[in-house]
Formats: sequence, C-alpha cells, structure tokens
Amino acid sequence: MKVKGFLKDVGGASRVTKTRLESFENASDRPDMTDPIADVARAWHPGWLDLVVSEVTDISKTSKAVRFRRADGEPMQYFYAGQYMVLDFPIGESVISRPYTVSSAPCRARGGDGYVEICVRRPKEDGFIADYVNEEVKPGDTFRGLIGCGQFYFEPLRDSRTVVAIAGGVGITPFASMAEEVADGKLDIDLTILYGSVSSDDIIMRDRLEAIEKRCDKVKVVNILSGDEPGWKGERGFIDARRIRKYSPAGVENTTYFVCGPQVMYGFIEKAFDELDVPKRRRRFEVFGQAADVTALEGYPEDMKDKTDTEYELTVVRGISETVIPAKAGESLVTALERAGIRTETGCRSGECGFCRTKVLSGNVFISPKSEGLRAADRDFGYVHACAAYPLSNAKIRIPIAQK
Repeated sequence: MKVKGFLKDVGGASRVTKTRLESFENASDRPDMTDPIADVARAWHPGWLDLVVSEVTDISKTSKAVRFRRADGEPMQYFYAGQYMVLDFPIGESVISRPYTVSSAPCRARGGDGYVEICVRRPKEDGFIADYVNEEVKPGDTFRGLIGCGQFYFEPLRDSRTVVAIAGGVGITPFASMAEEVADGKLDIDLTILYGSVSSDDIIMRDRLEAIEKRCDKVKVVNILSGDEPGWKGERGFIDARRIRKYSPAGVENTTYFVCGPQVMYGFIEKAFDELDVPKRRRRFEVFGQAADVTALEGYPEDMKDKTDTEYELTVVRGISETVIPAKAGESLVTALERAGIRTETGCRSGECGFCRTKVLSGNVFISPKSEGLRAADRDFGYVHACAAYPLSNAKIRIPIAQK
C-alpha cells in the first residue's frame, strides 16, 4: 500500500462517497437482480446434486470403482484432492448416507464431461452398503451426492511440499486423487506413497498408480505386502518407523505425512511418528469412520465390554413427535436410527463434520474419544455427534427434522 500523505489518505473517503453518489444518480431506476458473487458461490458450492452412475469397473479382487456425472449435464463442482463426498442410498423405506473419498483428481471433474469417482471395497463381514454398491449399483442408477467435504487435503500455508502418504487398503483413494493431480501439473508437491496390502492381487488401482508413476517423476509408489506371497520382489512386512524414514526423501523434519487406512493401523503409525519425533503439525490423519469395535476405544466402561448386544430403548424426539426404537450398546446412535428407518443427516460418520449433531435429553451415552469433534459449548449443553455416540442405558434424544 502506498501512503500519499495524511490529508490525501484521510480525504480519500470523501472522494469515494462522491463517486458513489454520482453512481446512484446515473443508475437506472430498474433494479439489477444479478449477483455475480452469488453465481460464483453457487458454482463452487451447489449443495446436493443429482448424480448418475456412468461407469462401474473392477479395480481389485475385492473392490470396484464407480464414476458419477451430474444428471443435468452441468460441470462438476470444484473440490480438493483428498476430500470426500456423501452419497444417499435409498434402500427399502430408508435413505442411508455414506461418505466416500473421491479417488479421481479434481481436474477430471472439470468441463462438460467431468466426473467424480469413488472406490468401494467389499468387507470381510457384512458391509450392508458396501455389499449393495458392489453387487447392485450399475450404470444409469441415480443418487444424490454432496461433493467437497473434509479437511484432508494439501494446504500450502501449513504443509511442506514434500509429502509422504501412508495408506492401507481402500485408504489409497485420497492419494490416488493427489497423485493424478500432481501428474497433471495441478498440485505442486513431491509425493511418495507407502501402500500396505495383504496380497498383490488386492492392490487397489495398481495399474493406474503405476502408470502415473511412469509419466511423472514427482510421484513414487512403494507397495508393501504383509502376506506371505512367494515371488513378490518388493517390500514385505508392515509400515514401520524404519520404512517411513527410508522413504522420506527430504528427511523427517521436512516432510508432511498424510495417513489414511483402517482404524487399527493408526495406532501403529502414531507410535512410529513418536519414535521418529515427527512434529505434530506434520501429522495429518484422515478420519476412519465409525469404530469397528467400540470396546477397544479408550475409556469404554469395563463392565460393558461383554454387553455390546444389550438392547436399550431409545426415544427419538422430532418436533412434537416421539418414537421409541431399539438401540444396541455396541452400535452408534446413527446406526440405531438407520435400522429403524429414521432419516437423520450424516456426513463423515466419524464425529467431526457435525451433520448429525444431536441433543441428549436423558440417559447415558459413551462418546468416542478418537473420532469426536464436539465444541466445548456442545459438551456443556448435552449435545453429541450421533455417529460417535453409543448408548449405555435407556436414553432420549432430540434430532432435527430431516430436510431432504
């Protein structure tokens, strides 16, 4: 800013006022209803979109990739590599939401034929929505989706430009998006991906990542197998402190680490980071969804660990109506609501986004310490995030009336 002098600078306000008054006098008497700022905001943040499935492909022996385009033919909205989308699945009488990290790069969403892609892995046990996607979803199916959620993306004001990504299983998806964005020259970082898998035939998007690595010297992918597979010539074992140090080209102190994978993996990686003295500001962990085993979480009552099948009465208040539904101790409040066919907003399903903010009117609940982003005021006034809260007694809660 150039300082012209005290009187000229102070007098600037009067010149602006004069210009505004002249503009008012010369303006048309017909109101101008255009709002270019709002138009840009709507283009970047259109809210819930109607999406149509354009392609479904196998990307490993247990996983499928599903691509979506906008049903109205308009370009997809912008998002950051590493963010997730929320999809609504109308199943029976219920509408169930699930978050999925976008595995395609943001640059693939631009233009009239833009698309977003997710990868869904069939779990070892009943996965409900995951099984539905793998077995039922086909091109032409339509869903509602909300794109561009979450904070798991590269931020140049915070993160170093040397990034080591640590992935397990389907946790490779945000890094596939980042790798493609780097290869297309849209993201200026040096990216090394340490990817842990059990077997070589279940390395998700292996061909795509190898192709990216060949055409871009800023992306390096290291596959590490934990299973006993004869003939495998790459790394074996688990991602530990030694391997993290080995594949940190700029040194631990000059690297930002992004971690995405199953819940059990996070504890091991945290210990490795502590061993390596990785600064807290350099550790980025993606939320991992609802806990697979709530009894393994710190603070869960010892006397309840063998009672997760205990069924309580959950009274759900919506407006002036009250509904009593069953709720198991080992399942989150959101799961109980979905089983009962009660629509409630959910996003991350990890306790951080706040979509499922719920008021506990009476009763006791356990709040997950690993995936819970409550504000201090919410704690004081009895609010919880329903996806990260588990009943410990009969309880009464109030939820918003779903708007969609």
